[in-house]
Amino acid sequence: MDRLLTAILATTTLAGAFTGTALAQDTEKVFFLLPNTTTIRFESRDAPFFIEAMREKAPNAEVIVYNGEGDPARQQRLMEDAIAQGADVILLTSTDANLAAGSLQTAEAAGVPVVLYDHDAVGGKAEAHVVFDSLSVGQAQGQRAAELISAMEKTPVKVARVKGNQGEYGTGQYEKGQDEFLQPLIESGKVEVVCEQYTQNWDPVQAQAFAEDCLTRNNGDVDVFLGMNDGTTGGSVAALITQGYQPGEKLVTGGQDATVEALRYIAQGWQDNSVLKDLKVEATYAADVVASILAGNGVPQDLVNGVVNNDYMDVPAVFLPVSNITLDNLGDVVTAGVWTWAEICQGIESTEVCQQNL
Repeated sequence: MDRLLTAILATTTLAGAFTGTALAQDTEKVFFLLPNTTTIRFESRDAPFFIEAMREKAPNAEVIVYNGEGDPARQQRLMEDAIAQGADVILLTSTDANLAAGSLQTAEAAGVPVVLYDHDAVGGKAEAHVVFDSLSVGQAQGQRAAELISAMEKTPVKVARVKGNQGEYGTGQYEKGQDEFLQPLIESGKVEVVCEQYTQNWDPVQAQAFAEDCLTRNNGDVDVFLGMNDGTTGGSVAALITQGYQPGEKLVTGGQDATVEALRYIAQGWQDNSVLKDLKVEATYAADVVASILAGNGVPQDLVNGVVNNDYMDVPAVFLPVSNITLDNLGDVVTAGVWTWAEICQGIESTEVCQQNL
């Protein structure tokens, strides 16, 4: 059973699976199904931001948040439970995109609209997909990595690629975007990919194990770890720490989400960058879509600017913009209201950037 978080105002409920929370019968019910707890942003940022936005856009709606805990079968049960409780709309971040068809088909059969949030979900009907432009994320990661690699005097630069969950639309787009910049360096001989592996369910522990194994198999001769989100880059950083390296000895790049942990790594010199996806913006757009559906107006067409094919249909997409965060513009996340300097610098107050901004 998940934790029942009590810090939510009376109009909403952030509840764990099967807690038996009593829901008012005269309110509309929105269920937000999270994928896991290993990608910490979903519980700590996305869910509270979505609840906050829904208070404004659909104040009579009740929001219930479940977490799939990394188990697709569990998330299927949570989908069924949400429908049994009378869900009017389900906002879904799939635990595993490749195993989400059952959940989508269950919702379609029950006539409950599903909006996809961040992760894709393959093999079933969805009203819309609210997501940062995945190709742009990969391009931002690849461009940054290419710039850093091109500046290195060594040839070949030995690269380990720590990829995301195999088969997901996002993972494929990140890889495609990265390859636009990395492949020419591979073909010219500037880059040699010495290790590469997908990371099931984006698990940082698996990413760390892969990075440690890559270092061991190559006797430490790995120059760059290129990830796809802050969980996979964080796994690489953890591997370097475990094996006794110091910040800056190896290049870790390719983060995304601008988690506070990743920003601390950037401040310390462990990680080079993270692609900022303003989660408050994403959650707010999701609330716009969900509130419009609740009001009987469907998906707002002025927000739709693309499609994502999920092997069942072309899902109308609300693509959101991204930007790269490095040490040079770390303050942008503070300006955007994502984190404060106090939050970023907690425990690392002695770093230069924190001394300058605290």
